[in-house]
Amino acid sequence: MTRKAYITMLAVVFGALWAVLAISPYDRSDWALENLLLLAGVGVLVATRRALPLSNTSYGLLFAFLCLHAIGAHYTYSLVPWDDALRSVSGTSLNEVVGTTRNHYDRVVHLAYGLLLVLPLREWLMRHAGVRGFWSYFLPMDIVLSTSALYELIEWGAALLFGGDLGAAFLGTQGDEWDTHKDMALAALGALVATVVIWAGNRTRGRDGTLEWLHRTGGA
Repeated sequence: MTRKAYITMLAVVFGALWAVLAISPYDRSDWALENLLLLAGVGVLVATRRALPLSNTSYGLLFAFLCLHAIGAHYTYSLVPWDDALRSVSGTSLNEVVGTTRNHYDRVVHLAYGLLLVLPLREWLMRHAGVRGFWSYFLPMDIVLSTSALYELIEWGAALLFGGDLGAAFLGTQGDEWDTHKDMALAALGALVATVVIWAGNRTRGRDGTLEWLHRTGGA
């Protein structure tokens, strides 16, 4: 499959999923708020697909994250029935295993943010900022953590601005006073795991996969 066909396929699948999830969301106002950043992110990817290209792997990782966010926006993060879905597939409830009644879908997505964005960020930094060596591993983690903090500030600001049920749904703390800290910690953990995996893979092969991709695409 060509690069253009692959990206087109991802766009079509995501567009179809988003359209289905846009039908009768649990809370239309919260859905609209959640989709502001999602649509902004998609817009940036579309606008920069030629000037700031990424590898097929990175586009696939971003596609996965956007799908997770679209699902959260449809149900509101506090009400995504993911534990019920897990139980129906595996017969096991994660909530029962860990002994909690809290909906942890938001935790999963924050962890995924770190896991799935490190490689795209590393490619972007290596191609367009000339970052190499230690900094090519550290800076993507740093950006994940700083943008996670920025997102938590945006959530807080939106909750203050809108208040009421809408503010509470968008904030999604579910009564946990340490929710913000845990969200940022999970994003950082995801980024650390992704970075270690990329580093270990490069070290095992004795070459940097991203640098090889840059050479093949004329970006190094």
